[in-house]
Amino acid sequence: MKKVVLAYSGGLDTTFCALHLSKDLGYEVHAALVDTGGFSKEELLDIQGRAEVLGIASFRVLEVKEIYYQQVIKYLIFGNVLKNDTYPLSVSAERIVQATSLAEYALSVGAEAVAHGSTGAGNDQVRFDMIFHILAPDLEIITPIRDLKLSRQEEIDYLKKHGVEMNFEKAAYSVNKGIWGTSVGGKETLSSTGFLPEEAWPTPVSKKDPSEVTLEFVEGELLACNGTRYSSPVEAILELSALAAPYGIGRDIHVGDTIIGIKGRVGFEAAAPLIIIKAHHLLEKHTLTKWQLSWKKQVAEFYGNHLHEGHYLDPVMRNLEVFLKDTQKFVTGEVRVLLQPYRFTLLGIKSEFDLMSSKFGSYGEMNKGYTGEDVKGFTRILGNQTAIFHKVTRKP
Repeated sequence: MKKVVLAYSGGLDTTFCALHLSKDLGYEVHAALVDTGGFSKEELLDIQGRAEVLGIASFRVLEVKEIYYQQVIKYLIFGNVLKNDTYPLSVSAERIVQATSLAEYALSVGAEAVAHGSTGAGNDQVRFDMIFHILAPDLEIITPIRDLKLSRQEEIDYLKKHGVEMNFEKAAYSVNKGIWGTSVGGKETLSSTGFLPEEAWPTPVSKKDPSEVTLEFVEGELLACNGTRYSSPVEAILELSALAAPYGIGRDIHVGDTIIGIKGRVGFEAAAPLIIIKAHHLLEKHTLTKWQLSWKKQVAEFYGNHLHEGHYLDPVMRNLEVFLKDTQKFVTGEVRVLLQPYRFTLLGIKSEFDLMSSKFGSYGEMNKGYTGEDVKGFTRILGNQTAIFHKVTRKP
């Protein structure tokens, strides 16, 4: 029997793939779940139990939360990356780490093939395939759902026929959980008008009373929440998610251009990522210069788009990461955030590197670095070329 490593999450698509690969195609299936921070220990045990019932040869959890943060998330924070000013690249980013981990694992166990549950209409198929082609070019890539052109209902019918028990009502929605957010796709996201119902969102709204949280950044990295210092930013992100997600914060639908040229919609829930990015950006507004902010924005937009389209292994990404990291030397301080149902408010910052220091003046009130006479001359020089243009081109 040929050995195949399957990217497995326990959802509808990968459950179908596991059964189809073993029963219909005769592969020795080694299921690997790449944990990017979206599962509890209990959930992982439950997924393992359901996988083993399918008759697979082995099940393995590849724990990569720290790798995911250090190699990807950190730079998304440094760049304040939001695709189309909305989406924190929750799935886009984690797919890169998942594909890389799966390629390495497949090679380590001597597999002849690697499989994933992507359809033929989305971005993930390109991200997975591209990474596999680069890191494991000799492995066969098997994509049952894409190849068979299956609908979700056809998958459900197949699993029911083979006696597989799972929550098929919940399986109507495609959910991808990770530390940097959860994506949700369903019939409502297939059109331009629908919005996801309350029951589709992974985290129920259970908090109503406002609360305040203080986030502490050190050189651009979140290291503390409400005075509690964590050994890793991963722990801080998870803590903030636990505090903010029950408010229903971070729910939205992203509309974007896919890698394959069609427009698509996907719901997402990303309380911690959105708060962190907005809080970090506010701190940068106080601690970076105008031109640092300007160039960072341009670099970060390219970085996010290139990552979104699967080009993480392009060496230009390492070049841009050096730049992004270098901009964070003085992005240190605290940001106060008010949490309320379905929204949050940035209240203010405190930093020893605050360029808005009152030592140099107060906007709209007074200044201590120049006089009014200085401004008169400066203004005349600043507008001199424009004034010359209008004099030269003015009609008699």
